[in-house]
Amino acid sequence: MTVSHSCLRTRTLSRVLFQTSFSRRGSLAAFKIRTDTVPQRCLTTLPSPGYWNSELSRLSHGDLYRLSVTEPDRFWGAAATDKLRWIEPFHRVRDCDLSSGKISWFQGGKLNVSVNCLDVHVEKHPDRVALIWEKDEPESCWRQPVRLANTLKSHGIKKGDTVAIYMPVSPLAVAALLACARIGAVHTVVFAGFSSEALAGRIQDAKCKAVITCNEGVRGGRLIPLKATVDAALKSCPTVRHVFVSQRTEKQCMMGEMDVPLEEVMCRQSAVCAAEPLDSEDLLFLLYTSGSTGKPKGIVHTQAGYLLYTSLTHQYVFDYRDGDVFGCVADIGWITGHSYVVYGPLCNGATTVLFESTPVYPNPGRYWEMVERLRINQFYGAPTALRLLLKYDEQWVKKYDRSSLQTLGSETGGICIAPRPAEEGAPILPNHGHEALLRDPGGSNGREGGKAKC
Repeated sequence: MTVSHSCLRTRTLSRVLFQTSFSRRGSLAAFKIRTDTVPQRCLTTLPSPGYWNSELSRLSHGDLYRLSVTEPDRFWGAAATDKLRWIEPFHRVRDCDLSSGKISWFQGGKLNVSVNCLDVHVEKHPDRVALIWEKDEPESCWRQPVRLANTLKSHGIKKGDTVAIYMPVSPLAVAALLACARIGAVHTVVFAGFSSEALAGRIQDAKCKAVITCNEGVRGGRLIPLKATVDAALKSCPTVRHVFVSQRTEKQCMMGEMDVPLEEVMCRQSAVCAAEPLDSEDLLFLLYTSGSTGKPKGIVHTQAGYLLYTSLTHQYVFDYRDGDVFGCVADIGWITGHSYVVYGPLCNGATTVLFESTPVYPNPGRYWEMVERLRINQFYGAPTALRLLLKYDEQWVKKYDRSSLQTLGSETGGICIAPRPAEEGAPILPNHGHEALLRDPGGSNGREGGKAKC
C-alpha cells in the first residue's frame, strides 16, 4: 500500500477536465468554455474579518463564482477568516504548484477541527440537535467526543498518532472522529463491512497505535461480529497497543489484555478537554481507497482547507439553510460520509442524520419513511443505492410525505460540478474555484470553428 496526498481544495487552482456530452438543447450555448489561462490575483494583504459575511456572501452566485476563479486568494481567504475559528490567524492563503505537487493552504494558521464542529455551535445554539441517529431497527452531546478524547489521552494517544476506527454509523463513531481531531491524533476509518485481512492491511500501513470498535454491528437486521474481526486482524498488527470496545448490542465479547471497555472508561473521564492547536496543513485523517482496482491507497486530508471546502460545499451545493435537517445516508467509512455526514454539516451547525441501516430494510420505503418522520430537508444518497431502489415499485416512494424535501443529491467525493450554487434556471456550472474544460475523445480542446464540440 502507498500513501498519496489528495486535497479536495487543490482543485481550486486547476481546470477540471471533463469528457462529456449534453443532451438538453441549449446547455452548451450557456456553458462557458475556456481554453486560455484565467489571470489570478495574489493578495499582498489578507481580507479583513467580516469581509465574507458583510460583502461576499451577498453576491449573486455568478459573481461569487467569478471571484473564486479570478481572485482565489480573496475568495478563499475571506471564507476561511469568517467561516472558521482560528487559534492563530494564517498569514498566507496559498502556496501551491500543482506541477511539482507542492500544496499548502492557510500557512501559519492554527485551529482545531473539533472546536469548529462542536464548541462554536454549543456557544451559539446550546439546545440545537446535532445528530439524529437512524438506527438499523426503526424506532420512533457534545460531551461524548470530549470524554472520548480524554480516554484516548489517558491511554497514551497523542498528537500525530494514528487511530483506526472500525465502527457502524453511530453517534459514538462521530465522537471518535472528533475526539481524534480534538487531540491532534490522525484517524483512519475502515468500513465496518471489510474483512479482517482488509482491516489488518490498513492498520499496518498506517501504523495505528489504537483501534476503536464495537462488540457487534447491526445492519439490515443482521448482527456483524466486529470485535471478532478486529481480534483476527490484530494477530499481524504489532503497532496496536489498545482496542477500545463499545457495546452496540447486549452480547458480551471476549476481552483481552489490550481491550478497554469504552463506555465504562469514558464515564469516568472529565467533560473538559483543551483542544490541541494544529497547523492548517497538519494531518486530519487518512482514508484508504477500496482496493477494487489494486492495492488500497491511503489518501491524506489536512485540517483547514478540507474543513473549509466541506463547509462551503455543504452550504452552497445543497442550499443548506440554518435550522434545516440534513440527511446524508452514506457510511462514514467512505469520503462522502466523512465530508457530508460529519465535518461539513457539523462545521455549519447543522442537524445531521446518521443512517445505520440499508435502503431496503425493513422494506424499500425505508428512506422515504425516514424523510417523512424526521422532516429531512436535504437528502443525499449514493448512486448505487438509488439504482437498487429503481427495481422496486414507485408506490414505496409515493406512500410517504416528502414535502419537507428541498434538495435531492447523488454524488461521491469532493463536489466539482453541480446544479447548485446557481440562480433558478441556470445551467450546471463548476463549483467555486473550478474551471471546466471540455475535451474530445482524443484529448484536445472541444472547440471547432469557435464552437464547442462534444
